[in-house]
Amino acid sequence: MMQSIEKQIASEVNASAQQVKAAVQLLDEGSTVPFIARYRKELTGGLDDTQLRLLEQRLSYLRELNDRRSTILNSIDEQGKMTDALRVAIENTDNKSSLEDLYLPFKPKRRTKGHIAKEAGLEPLADALFQSTDGAPEQIAASYVNADKGVADVKAALEGARYILMERFAEDAALVGKARRHLTHHAQFTATVIAGKETAGQKFNDYFEHSEALSKVPSHRALAMLRGRNEGILQLKLLLPDDVESGEGLVANHLQFNNNGSAIAKWRQQLAQWTWRVKLLLQLENELVGKLREQSELEAIQVFARNLKELLMAAPAGHKATIGLDPGLRTGTKVAVVDATGKLLDHTTIYPHAPQKQWSQSLSVLSALCKKHQVSLIAIGNGTASRETDKLAGELIKLNQLPHLQKIMVSEAGASVYSASEFAANEFPDLDVSIRGAVSIARRLQDPLSELVKIDPKSIGVGQYQHDVNQNALGQSLDAVVEDCVNAVGVDVNTASVPLLTHVAGLNKVLAQNIVSFRESNGAFETRKKLLKVARLGAKTYEQCAGFLKISQGNNPLDTSSVHPEAYPLVNKILAAKQWTIDDVLGNSSKLATLCAADYVDDQFGIPTITDILSELEKPGRDPRPEFKTAEFKDGVETLADLKLNMVLEGVVSNVTNFGAFVDIGVHQDGLVHISALADGFVKDPADIVKAGQIVRVKVLEVDIPRKRIALTMRMSDDAQDHETKKTQPRASKPRKSSPNRTQSNQANSNNSGFGNAFADAFAKAKKN
Repeated sequence: MMQSIEKQIASEVNASAQQVKAAVQLLDEGSTVPFIARYRKELTGGLDDTQLRLLEQRLSYLRELNDRRSTILNSIDEQGKMTDALRVAIENTDNKSSLEDLYLPFKPKRRTKGHIAKEAGLEPLADALFQSTDGAPEQIAASYVNADKGVADVKAALEGARYILMERFAEDAALVGKARRHLTHHAQFTATVIAGKETAGQKFNDYFEHSEALSKVPSHRALAMLRGRNEGILQLKLLLPDDVESGEGLVANHLQFNNNGSAIAKWRQQLAQWTWRVKLLLQLENELVGKLREQSELEAIQVFARNLKELLMAAPAGHKATIGLDPGLRTGTKVAVVDATGKLLDHTTIYPHAPQKQWSQSLSVLSALCKKHQVSLIAIGNGTASRETDKLAGELIKLNQLPHLQKIMVSEAGASVYSASEFAANEFPDLDVSIRGAVSIARRLQDPLSELVKIDPKSIGVGQYQHDVNQNALGQSLDAVVEDCVNAVGVDVNTASVPLLTHVAGLNKVLAQNIVSFRESNGAFETRKKLLKVARLGAKTYEQCAGFLKISQGNNPLDTSSVHPEAYPLVNKILAAKQWTIDDVLGNSSKLATLCAADYVDDQFGIPTITDILSELEKPGRDPRPEFKTAEFKDGVETLADLKLNMVLEGVVSNVTNFGAFVDIGVHQDGLVHISALADGFVKDPADIVKAGQIVRVKVLEVDIPRKRIALTMRMSDDAQDHETKKTQPRASKPRKSSPNRTQSNQANSNNSGFGNAFADAFAKAKKN
C-alpha cells in the first residue's frame, strides 16, 4: 500500500515518488517540515514547505484510508461474503466516500423496516416483483399474506417488499455513485427563508430566495447560507433543473425498469420514485452539502492562513525605543515605553480626549517620556479614539521639533487577548491589564512576528467565517503557518520569549521554557552547542532546532547565520582550501563569487545545500521580511462622516477574503474593495492582487453611516455616481423554480454586491472576536 500512497501523493504535490518516499521517511523519523525544507534538500529533491505541508496532510489522509480499508476487508472476510471482484474494487478505491459505498451492504446496521420485512418472509416477494415481467403486484403478493408474521394483507406485503428493495438499491455502490455524480454536476443549491423568519434574519436576505449550481458555489456564499440554516433562518435543498434527467429517471434507468404501461411497471416506477426521494436524495443531500461545507471550510482556512502569514511576515520597524499608545476616551489613553529589545521602561495613563480633555498635559507627559528614553517610534492602536490620538502624536512631533520621531497606526487586534493571557500575567504580574495592551502594541510595531506569536492566531481577526469552520483543522493550519514563519525568519536564542521559542522546529513549550530558564540561570548562550546542556534537549531536538536559533555576538560568527552546525566542517573545509578566515568571507560578495558549489560536493552535502551556505555567508542572518513602510492616513478624515464620495485615500489592507479585500483607511471601520473593483481586468482570486498589510490607494464609492459600511475601489477610473446608478437598477424578479437562467442572475447579483449582508456580518463578527 505504501508504494501506491507515494505515487498518489507525488502526483498531487508535483514531485516524484522518490522525493515523496524520502520526505515520508524523514517525517516518520521525527523531522519537522521547516527542517526538511531547509536542510534536507538533497534527499527530497528540493521540496519546499508548501509541498511538504500538503504531503503531510495527504499522507495522514491516505494512511487513514488504508487503515479503514483493512478494517473493511477483514469485516467482509469474517462475514464470509468476500468475492474477488469486491476485493479488487475495495483495494483500488482512492477515497473514503467510495470505500464506504462498497462497504454499505455489509455494514452492521440497526433493525430497519427492510429487516423486519425479511424476517416476515417477504424477500422472495421482493425478488419476484423486481424480476417479474407480467402480472399485477397485488396478485403476486397475495400468497405472502401471513397475519402470524405481521403481514396482515396484500398492502402490507407490498409495502414490506418495497422497503426491502429500497434498502437494497440504496446500498448499490454503482447506483449511489451514479446518483452522486449526477447531483454533483447538475444540482442547484437552493436557499429559501423559513416562514416568519424574514425580520429576524434580515442579515441573510440575499439568500431568502437563492439558487445556484452546486458545483460553482463559492466558499463564502456556502458558509453564509450554512450559517443561515444553523441559525434557523434558511432552509437549504438540492434540486435538479427541469432540463436534466430526474432522480427517479436515473434510478429507473439504472435498474433497467421498462415502463411498458403494465401494472408491475407502474409499481416499479413508483418504487424508483420512493428510492430516490426517501433513500438516495436525503442520503446524498446530506453528504454533498457536508462535502460543500468541508470544501468551503478548507478554503476559508486557507484564506485565514494566507492572511496570517502576510501579517506575521510584515516588515518590522526595528530595534528602537518605542512608545505604545492604547487609545481610549473616558478611561484614558494607556502609555507604555519599551526599549529597543521590547523591555518595559515606563508607563502611565493620559486623558487628552473627552470628557477630561487634558490635551496640553498629555503633550507634556509624552514629550518628557520621549526625551527621557530617546524614543524613535510611536505605535498607536487603531481602535476607539485612534485618529484623535494620531493627531495628538502629530502635534507632539511638530511642537517638539522631533522629525526623527515616527508615528504609525498599528492593528490592535488580539492585544486584549494577550493582556489577559497567562504569559502576560507571568511577564507583568503587577501591571494593569490595559497597560499590558499598550506594551503589546509597541512591541508589535518593533517586531510583529515576535509579538503576535503570543496571541492565539484565531484572535488576530484576519479570517473569513473563522467561527463556522472546523476548529481543530483551523488550529492545525494556523499553527503550521506560525511555525513556518518563525523558522523562516529565525530566532535570537538570547532574547526570544517562550512563546516565540515554542514555534521553533523541534521545540515545544517545555523545552522553550527550559531554554529561557537556562539562559536566566547561566547567562547568554555563547555558542549553539551550549544548547545541548539544556534539560531534555537531546541530539535529535538539537538537530531540528539549531539552524533556526541564532546567537548574536557569540564565539562563532557562523552562529549568527542559518548555516546548520552540521555543515560547519564543510565551511571550515572551504576556508582551509582557500586559506581564508571566516571574517574574510562573511558579507564578502566578491570572494564568495569565486567559489563553485560543485567543487565541494561530498557524500553528505550536495549542490543545493552548498549553494544555500554560500548565500548565507554573503548575507548572514538576513531577514526575509520586506522593508518597513507606513501608510499615511488623510488629515481631517477620522470618522465615516468625514468621507466624501470619490475621495482618494491611502490605506492598509487588513483582510483578504474570496470576495474582496477590507482596507483600513483610518475611520474606525474598514472599507470593502469588492473583487470586481480590485483591478481593471478579471480577478479570479483577490490574493493575486493584494495582501494583508499592503499599502494601497483607494477611492470612496459609497458610505452607509447607519450600517457602518464603506464601498471602496482600487480602480481610479470608477465613479461613485455610476456605482450608485448600477446599485439602484431594478433586478429581475426571481422565479421560485430553479433554472439555469436564474442561477446566472443570482451569481451576477451576488458578485456585484459589495455589501452582501452575510459577508459584512461575517467579517464584523470575525473582527469582534
